[in-house]
Parts: sequence; C-alpha cells; structure tokens
Amino acid sequence: MRLLFIGDIMGEAGRKMVQTYLPILKEKHSIDMVCANGENMAGGFGFNERCYLEMCQAGVDVMTGGNHSFDKKEGYAIIEEEEYLLRPDNYPDKLPGKGHTLYTTPAGIKVAVFNLMGRIFMDPLDCPFQRFDKLYEQYKDKANIVIVDFHAEATSEKVAFGWFTEGRASLVVGTHTHVQTADERIFPGGTAFICDLGMTGPYDSVIGVKKEPVIEKFVLKRGKRFEPASGDPWLCGVLVDIDEKTGKALKIERIRLEASKNAV
Repeated sequence: MRLLFIGDIMGEAGRKMVQTYLPILKEKHSIDMVCANGENMAGGFGFNERCYLEMCQAGVDVMTGGNHSFDKKEGYAIIEEEEYLLRPDNYPDKLPGKGHTLYTTPAGIKVAVFNLMGRIFMDPLDCPFQRFDKLYEQYKDKANIVIVDFHAEATSEKVAFGWFTEGRASLVVGTHTHVQTADERIFPGGTAFICDLGMTGPYDSVIGVKKEPVIEKFVLKRGKRFEPASGDPWLCGVLVDIDEKTGKALKIERIRLEASKNAV
C-alpha cells in the first residue's frame, strides 16, 4: 500500500496547493490513501466545515489536528460529526471528537489512524505514550497498518515516541513546527518515521504567517495580530510504501513541491 501524508495545511495558500497538486500526485504515484494535518487550514487557526469539505473533495481521506483544533467554535460540530476528522486523542474526553479512526481504502485495506499530541513546550495533556498503548490494544486486531500523527514541538520527544512505537506503528509522522526535517528513516522493527512533515502553505512568511508582525514581536516585544501569508506556496509531506500484510514500512520518501517551480 502507498500512503501520502501531507504536512500542516496553512490557510488558503495551503488549501490551494492541495487542490492543485494532490490529484496529480495521486495519479502519478498510484497513491492508495491520503492523510493530512489540517489544524491551520481555516485562516491559519482551526477547522471549519467549508475548508474540511474542500480538502475531502481534493482527495484527502483522513485529516488530523493539533493544538489549534479547537480555535474556531464553528468547527466543533464537524469535529464531533466527521469520522475521518481527528483531534489529538489525549485531550480531555469531554471535548468534541476523538483522535482515532479505522479507514478502509478502496482496495479494502484497513488502516488505523491515531492523532496524539506531545507535552514538551505544549499543553499538559494526558501522556501520549500511554494513550498510544491503549489505542494500539484497541486496534491491533482490526488493522495491520497503524499510522500516527504525533503533533509535538520537541524533536527529542518525537524521536522517543517513534522508538516507543517501533514494531507496532507502520508510520509515525511529526507535525506542528511547520519546518520539514531531513531525518526520514525506517526503524529496524519496520516503523517509518520523520520528525516533522513540514508545512503545506506560504513560505514567504514566518512558518505561515506574515513576516512583519512576527519580526516586530521579536525585536520590540510587541506585535499586531498574526495573519496568514500567501506568497511562495509549497506542499510538503512524505510518501510511504507499507506491506499491507505485515504492516511494516518498506520505503519512505520526503515530498516538497514548490508552486514557483511547477515541479511534480
């Protein structure tokens, strides 16, 4: 099975990159399933129904979230209703939605997808390591393939989590920093891993937002309201081949498409 996982979709520029290039990528690479992190897709902060449906129509099968999942109240209902729109599972259970799902590809391959959030420099949520153990026990007899979006800041926590899930998860991707890392690999137990997928959105920016207010905040310790940028959009992520019988990853490859270069 071949899976594409797209990094954090940032605002309108990110959504347009997905709409433009995802259909081409799916055809070129014979992709069976597409996941994407979409916590920034609605104006840079959170989800809403219109943006979610746009990404579904573009070809995203399962969408994950992070610390911005609940930034827009109008997104709460769709988080609660949609089976394939996730938020980190280690948030309090009383919040809308959940962080796990079972997706079946058109070819009948069952894939478990988990969304968890780290705790270093992040909100003090329930332990993502222990939560993974519980989710894995719940799904290990339902699907050979287990995909995890680990939304976290610290690379040390992400790497530790990757090793913790080795041999159980088929793929662990880091999200949140909006900076693609060059450490993609497959652990000995067959788990593909990358610290961060990178951002799908405007790179004429500071991790997706207009540069000037961010620079002003760093220099003068004050700043205006942050707004999504729009220039120089890229699409970032990974393409992963997984043995559908064993659940072990066979290959992982970084994807980085720059609209200005029209490279697919």
